[in-house]
Amino acid sequence: MTLTQTNPVSTRTQGQELVIENLAAGYGKVQVLWGVSLRVAPGEFVAVIGANGAGKTTTLRAVSGVVRPSAGRILLGGQDITRATPSGIVGLGLGHVPEGRELFPRMTVRENLELGAAMRPEARAMQAQTLEHVYALFPRLSERQGQLAGTLSGGEQQMVAVGRALMARPSVLVVDEPSLGLSPLMTQTVFEALKAVNQEGVSVLLVEQNVGLSLRLAHRAYVLENGQVVNEGTGAALLADPKVREAYLAL
Repeated sequence: MTLTQTNPVSTRTQGQELVIENLAAGYGKVQVLWGVSLRVAPGEFVAVIGANGAGKTTTLRAVSGVVRPSAGRILLGGQDITRATPSGIVGLGLGHVPEGRELFPRMTVRENLELGAAMRPEARAMQAQTLEHVYALFPRLSERQGQLAGTLSGGEQQMVAVGRALMARPSVLVVDEPSLGLSPLMTQTVFEALKAVNQEGVSVLLVEQNVGLSLRLAHRAYVLENGQVVNEGTGAALLADPKVREAYLAL
């Protein structure tokens, strides 16, 4: 799949640095992450790849405050957010597109989008402008803004999930498995939107099952295995790495 150039939609947001240092986290007594360290530079697009169960989703949940780390720290724009609440982290400029979308099915497309601006005063003040930006990225959402989110196709719901996160005007966007269950055409539409947002300066941290597409898009990438970083490099270097190609690309 080849990504075509899109006209980037202005978010007027300067990307922040995201740093994860020696992160340990899990669920109850089950530890999933073991000393994970990674960095997303301001305006950088970074991918995290790995098999199911490697700890990718847990990493993003820890970053957004949904999972409380047991060790290590997370810095957003130099500020320690390791113990911050999810709403507080959103307020500092981090948007999270969760796996499974987590929309409100009985609310309209527009209502779901507008919820994304609720936690940041600056986002609420520019809600109308940002909504137009989201509709420019995803024209189909403009056409369906009055439709209940639960009646949309899977691809359209994924557009809403990305758009909702962008409504908070994030400086860092973390995205979990955006192509899950989508057709190749819808996958390309979503990835082109992420590329456009990144080109406008927003830092992006992506977890994605489509390893080839992720590595072609990412400036840099990390490989997670059993809750630990086992490899890192540029997207191009990892795409050419024989071990990566054998393990994740069946080549």
